[in-house]
Amino acid sequence: MEGKLLEMFEVGPCEDDYQLGFLIGQRFCNQIRSRLAGDLILQNQLLPFARTPHAQPLLKALSETNQKKFPRYWAELLGTADGSGVPVLDIILVNFRKEILPFISKTTMNSNADTTDDCSDVLIVGDSMAVAAHNEDANVALVGHTYLIKGKLSNGLSFIAYTYAGELPSCAFGLNSQGLAFTLNSVPPVEDEIAPAGIGRNFVSRDLLEATSTADALAVRPSNVCLLYLMKFKISLII
Repeated sequence: MEGKLLEMFEVGPCEDDYQLGFLIGQRFCNQIRSRLAGDLILQNQLLPFARTPHAQPLLKALSETNQKKFPRYWAELLGTADGSGVPVLDIILVNFRKEILPFISKTTMNSNADTTDDCSDVLIVGDSMAVAAHNEDANVALVGHTYLIKGKLSNGLSFIAYTYAGELPSCAFGLNSQGLAFTLNSVPPVEDEIAPAGIGRNFVSRDLLEATSTADALAVRPSNVCLLYLMKFKISLII
């Protein structure tokens, strides 16, 4: 059976980051709403947890930390929520799911719990080519709820990012006009290493889309929350 091609949405340059997120949310509102409605981890674990008093300090700290570190991407997240017409809380929860799930009591977890083995990658890098193969083993709720974003920024940089509906581009893989490409796997810390209110991996990967080089990416992006594979190559025919 012939597979369905992923839709690519070209967006930007925009007047601000909120508008960028709003246009993405507006364009993919049906996919975002469908993903959120069918995501059992969100519906059965994250949302019930978010309504408890125990969750409030964690959600507040996560939001404040990431908004302070990446105010542009936080505005993009809010724009995505408004553009798609879904509650901001739902968008926050799916973007921080990896950072929140360790704090949910094990007694409330069920068979729909998020897996730590989301994706796998094979990379081949040589003098004449660079190939990244990324296998999507993530939550079944994401099937049919992904798309490609081709973002053009006001500073002239552009990127292409494989994106989960409702989430910041990209917590999977992407590339930009600076010749930087990356693929991302989740590598959760062990229990005694978990600390609340860190930088979310979705914000790290969104920031990587604007890195100008591998040195830039490794120097100024937090590396303790995710495993990143970075490659530098010519992509003038793609962007």
